[in-house]
Amino acid sequence: MYFNWKKSTNTEELKIVCNLIKNGEIVIFPTETVYGIGANAYDEEAVGKIFMAKGRSLDNPLIVHIADKKTIYEIATDITTVEQKLIDHFMPGPFTLVLDKTDKIPTIVSAGLKTVAVRMPDNVIARGIITFSGVPIVAPSANISGRPSGTSVEDIRKELEGKVSAIVDGGETEIGLESTVVRVVNEVPHILRPR
Repeated sequence: MYFNWKKSTNTEELKIVCNLIKNGEIVIFPTETVYGIGANAYDEEAVGKIFMAKGRSLDNPLIVHIADKKTIYEIATDITTVEQKLIDHFMPGPFTLVLDKTDKIPTIVSAGLKTVAVRMPDNVIARGIITFSGVPIVAPSANISGRPSGTSVEDIRKELEGKVSAIVDGGETEIGLESTVVRVVNEVPHILRPR
């Protein structure tokens, strides 16, 4: 399925997309950084479909996308003062924070690590899909692993169409680069991936 939301979000189509996510399917949608290929973060089987579609190694953890900050406290634990300041200052936005995870996050998401990478996108379409799906969504870049990240549907449609249940076209992404990834160690932030 292809949905054109370049001008506005269609409520009925939004319901379809969110039901796909709830039912274990994978969907391509825009964020402010690049397009993501998303699945319910709590559904191991659905998350596995992302690895298959992308040809991504299972030892490569995924970023969990959320729509509101309260979700952080469901999926992460032992948040420090510095981590909280980073959350307050940089979320929503092109910023990912690696935190200690709770048991709600399946092993496949974290690649067996005790941490989870969390991001709150600053994009109306992404936030709408996450909100109305009612679950956090893992959403690595929508591309075959090793290829450039897609900043428009035209970039990614050929290589991923047929591997996903729906593609939401929100036009060109605003930033065009993946988010900065930060991990706090002994209350000192370390940049793991610059933007």
